[in-house]
Amino acid sequence: MANRFIVEADGGSRGNPGPAGYGAVVLDAASGEVLAEAAEYIGTATNNVAEYKGLIAGLEAAGAIDPDAEIQVRMDSKLVVEQMSGRWKIKHPDMKPLAARAQRLFPAGRVAYQWIPREKNKYADRLANEAMDAGKAGRQWEPGRSSAGLAVAASAGGGGGSATGVAAALEVPAAEPLAEPKAAPVGWAAPADLGAPTTFVLLRHGETALTPQKRFSGSGGTDPELAAPGRRQAEAAAAALAARGTIQAVVTSPMRRCRETAEAVATRLGLDVRVEEGLREADFGAWEGLTFAEVRERFPEDLDAWLASSKAAPTGGGESFATVARRVAVARDKLLARYAGRTVLLVTHVTPVKTLVRLALGAPPESLFRMELSAASLSAVAYYADGNASLRLLNDTSHLR
Repeated sequence: MANRFIVEADGGSRGNPGPAGYGAVVLDAASGEVLAEAAEYIGTATNNVAEYKGLIAGLEAAGAIDPDAEIQVRMDSKLVVEQMSGRWKIKHPDMKPLAARAQRLFPAGRVAYQWIPREKNKYADRLANEAMDAGKAGRQWEPGRSSAGLAVAASAGGGGGSATGVAAALEVPAAEPLAEPKAAPVGWAAPADLGAPTTFVLLRHGETALTPQKRFSGSGGTDPELAAPGRRQAEAAAAALAARGTIQAVVTSPMRRCRETAEAVATRLGLDVRVEEGLREADFGAWEGLTFAEVRERFPEDLDAWLASSKAAPTGGGESFATVARRVAVARDKLLARYAGRTVLLVTHVTPVKTLVRLALGAPPESLFRMELSAASLSAVAYYADGNASLRLLNDTSHLR
């Protein structure tokens, strides 16, 4: 039986248009357990744009947990609910690509939309306001700083932000059958001028001492520097990218091996380097520093579970692939908003690169185990305004030969 999730989403603009942000929360439909939160400050935008971006973030978070789930979307935006339900036409040019993107995240038969009054959308509303407050302070919303769940639970007498308290505050309803699929609104049928895509050129960092030994090296262990071969690889990548001449910005994972690789490229291109926390490697818990064979010997049951399910985490509190996918998707959307229409180099790791490729292709989580990604290899994904993505390149190592 498919999982049933509730996605509650909201967006707001202080000025309409003005400083804007969105918030979304994913709940288990049966228990009311909070499964995921998402929020982001998106700069100057209208209420409707922010609301649609909140919907997209909520659906992406739900899809990262279980792409086969059935979804009940609850929003206090009559416009979004009616347009996504197919009852109202989408006329505004800013709304069409956003609606199309939301539509493609789940088949229509697995998503139902329900309007709710604003007072019943407290969680998402608070997340959106947290995101706008963060933007006003010159930073982005961070999950660790959020108090939305605690505040909502407390308002219902839940006291401590527990799943029970949050569920009571949100008045999570019993799961209802999803509506039958409806024909797409007429507004979606018209061709749109998509403009220039946003292109992410994905560069895996160069070798460290752990790379040739194929040891797990994530964000939960040591933070190794580039080895001598890795520095040569970074310089070779920099020369190749300089020759192409298309990179307009450089963004990197905070891990040392990525920052050193990014600096080599940015120096050659005359660009600054921006750090994005969401691009860090997965945390491999107790497996950090071990080879696959060593993990198989010490933690055979945990390894089998990890290989079988994207929701299984490595031994000792590491991150599951589902958790990483949610984090990477949030970082992707943030960077797409910031660098719309530009070509950006993202210097990151095996798991984030494979995740971006998987999400672009709409491939299942198990595809992560079926991609080869060499040190200092280049891949590329183009993202269009209608929500579509196109894989342009995967694991190119020609510059290293």
